[in-house]
Amino acid sequence: MMTLGAMARLRAGEDGGDDRNSSREDAPSEEEEERVVVEALKCLCNVVYNSPAAQQVSVEVQLANGLCASLRAARTWHHEVGLFTLRLLFLLSALRPDVRGVLRREWHAVKLLTEVLEHTLDVCWVGPYEAARPDSQALPMPAEDNERAMEALKALFNLTLLDAGEEDDHQFRLIAAILRHLLMLKTETEEKTEEAHSHAINLLNNLPVSCLDVLIDVPVQGGLEKHGGKNVDAVQVLIDFMEKRIDKGSNYKEGLTPVLSLLTEGSRQHREIRRYIKAQVLPPLKDVKIRPEIGTAIRNKLVRLMTHVDMGVKQTAAEFLFVLCKESVDNLLKYTGYGNAAGLLVARGLLAGGRGETQYSEDEDSDTEEYKSAKPFINPITGHVEEPMPNPIEEMTEEQKEYEAQKLVNMFDKLSRQNVIRPMGVRPDGTLAPLEETLRDTSEDNSGSDSD
Repeated sequence: MMTLGAMARLRAGEDGGDDRNSSREDAPSEEEEERVVVEALKCLCNVVYNSPAAQQVSVEVQLANGLCASLRAARTWHHEVGLFTLRLLFLLSALRPDVRGVLRREWHAVKLLTEVLEHTLDVCWVGPYEAARPDSQALPMPAEDNERAMEALKALFNLTLLDAGEEDDHQFRLIAAILRHLLMLKTETEEKTEEAHSHAINLLNNLPVSCLDVLIDVPVQGGLEKHGGKNVDAVQVLIDFMEKRIDKGSNYKEGLTPVLSLLTEGSRQHREIRRYIKAQVLPPLKDVKIRPEIGTAIRNKLVRLMTHVDMGVKQTAAEFLFVLCKESVDNLLKYTGYGNAAGLLVARGLLAGGRGETQYSEDEDSDTEEYKSAKPFINPITGHVEEPMPNPIEEMTEEQKEYEAQKLVNMFDKLSRQNVIRPMGVRPDGTLAPLEETLRDTSEDNSGSDSD
C-alpha cells in the first residue's frame, strides 16, 4: 500500500504539488509519469474495494489525508488522475464509516469536495447562493467533466450521511446551489444526464430540508408572480425525472424512491414547492368517470404505485400524494379513492378520517364545476363515477335470496374459523383492531355514558 501510494504521488498530510515538482526532472516525460500515477490509483481502488485488510492499512497510513492533500494542491488535472483520486476517496468513505468523521472534522473534506465540484461544473456565482443560468446555446457538459463530477457527488453523499451541525448550514446551502446548477445542465447523452441528476438527487436528500429553498430562491434570475416570485425550473426538472423513472417500470426502490422522498420533504416544508408540484401532479379534477389508477397522467401513475408490491415504494408514493393534499384524508380520497389509500390510512391510524400532524397554510383547494356536479355519484372506494350495474338479486325469489345469504355466512364463518381471514373493526382513534375488541370498546363506552 505504501509503494502504491508513493507511485500515486500520495503523501498523507503533505502538499502533493511539491513532490510532483521535485520529481519532474527525473521523470522520463510528464505523460509517462501521469500514466504511472493513474495505474497506481487504479490498483489502489481495486485493492481497497476487495480487501478489508487493505482498508485497515489505508486508515493506518492516512491514505484519505493524502487524497485530500492531492485534491487541494491540484489546480489543473489530468482527467484520469482526478477521476481515480475522487473514486478512491469515495471508496474509503463508503467502506470505512470511521473515516468519514475524520475527513469532515480534520480535513474539511465537504468544503474541499464542494470546491472540486464547483470547479468541475464551471460554476459562476451571481448571488450568495445563486449560480448563473447555463447558456442555452452552450455545448453539453463534456463526458470527462461529468465523470469527475459524479465521483465527487458520490463522495459528498457519504460524508453528508453524518448529522449536520449548525456551522455547516452555509456549506450545505452552497452545495444545494451547485446541485441546482447541475440539474439545469445537459451532458452529451440523455442517459448520462439522468445519471448525473440521480446523484444530485441522492445528495439533496442528505441536506437539511431547510436548505431546499435555494432550489427556488434565485433573485437574479427571477421567478414568476404566479409562483410567489419563485423560480421553479429546478423543481420541474425533478418532476420530469420522477416521471421518467416511473415509466421505466423497474428498480423503483433505488431509482424512484429518492426523488419521491426529496419532493415529499420539499413539499412538506416549503409552501411554494408544494403548490407548484400539486398543480402539475394533482390538477383540479374534471373527468371522474375513469378510475384514478387508469390513464397516462402522472396522477394515474402515482396512484398505481400506491398498491405496488414493494412496501417501501407503496408507502413513499402514498406519502408523497398525502403531503400534496396537505395531509387531509378527504382531499387524498378525492384524488385516489379509498381502496388505493387504505394502506396509508391504516399505517397512519386515519381510517376514521382527519389530518396528519403537519400544519399547512390555509389556502383552500377549489373544485371544478364538473367535480362538484359529479361528487354525489362518485363511489368513494374506487374514486370514480361507476356505470349503473344490473342488480344480481332482482330476479331472485325470497327463498333464493335467503339461501344465498346463508351460503355467504357459512363461507365467511369457515374462513374465519380457519384463520384465513379475521374480521376487523375501526377503533375511535382510527386504527384497526379485531372486531371483538372494537365491539367491546364500544359497549364499554356506552355503559360509561349510561352511568353518567
